[in-house]
Amino acid sequence: MTAPRITAQSWLMVGILGLTWGGTFMVMELALEGITPFWLAAGRIGFAALLMLAAWQARGAPLFRAAVPRGDWIALGLIGALSSAVPFMLLSWGQQYVTSGFAGVSMAAVALIVLPLAHFLVPGETLSWRKFAGFLIGFVGVCVLIGGQAFDSSGSSREFAGRAACLGVATCYAVSSILLRRLPDADPIGLATVLLLVGATVVIPVAFAVEGPPPLPDAWTMGLIGFLGLVPTAGANLLRVLVVRSAGPVFMSLTNYQVPVWSVILGAVVLGEPMPRSLLLAMTLILVGVGLSQYGALTRLFGHRPRETDGSRQPPLQ
Repeated sequence: MTAPRITAQSWLMVGILGLTWGGTFMVMELALEGITPFWLAAGRIGFAALLMLAAWQARGAPLFRAAVPRGDWIALGLIGALSSAVPFMLLSWGQQYVTSGFAGVSMAAVALIVLPLAHFLVPGETLSWRKFAGFLIGFVGVCVLIGGQAFDSSGSSREFAGRAACLGVATCYAVSSILLRRLPDADPIGLATVLLLVGATVVIPVAFAVEGPPPLPDAWTMGLIGFLGLVPTAGANLLRVLVVRSAGPVFMSLTNYQVPVWSVILGAVVLGEPMPRSLLLAMTLILVGVGLSQYGALTRLFGHRPRETDGSRQPPLQ
């Protein structure tokens, strides 16, 4: 694999990704005014899956580059559920009771949850003292985030459950990223497409069972659903592949630091959401923890001493 090459275009692409994924929570908050949460998830995943399928077919590449055992196909189904269907349903449901800023900050916990999982489940991944210190700092931030004063009370008895659902999304992404590392080499666009197709086959029947037939949203809501499927799900995933292939997965991880900041800013400016000190403190602690745990990789990145891995197995953020 060629060494990563970071250019001005790389910075532009990673900046666009951070803003796009950070703004996703705001758009979901608006869409939930006109559609039920599970059908929002189903519409977003289904539309994105069709778009990615068209892109994959145009590419004409096989999914796996070599024959794989049956167990890997079973794992692929589990990863599809944990990387799109389950987290998208949890996120849509949870955002009924928490603000978009809260949801965005909670996604920063993905990198922290991965640390202990990788230590026990991935050969060669060790939890050093620096990573452990970063995990502890970030964990304190998560406790502040989900605590009773993390956000001004919305008056809903389900607010705590909504907070837990958002952190459940982060857990799903973390677990799926660990499982993805165990898969054989795969075409990145094909892999993303198959995961979305699996997600669609899971979420659509669940939406029918829980919420009944799909509602008929107005044109504004349909436009928001189309935007969610096209831009932050399908389009951003293709852009993510370009960034990882050209600049490397460590450089791609810089989006982790942008998403919570953009989600809070856009939620406050566009939706008028509050920015209590406890939320800002939680965001700061989590980002410091993530930065400390990734210090070695970031030092190699900006010190031009790359030691990258194949980023095709990284899951989409949200």
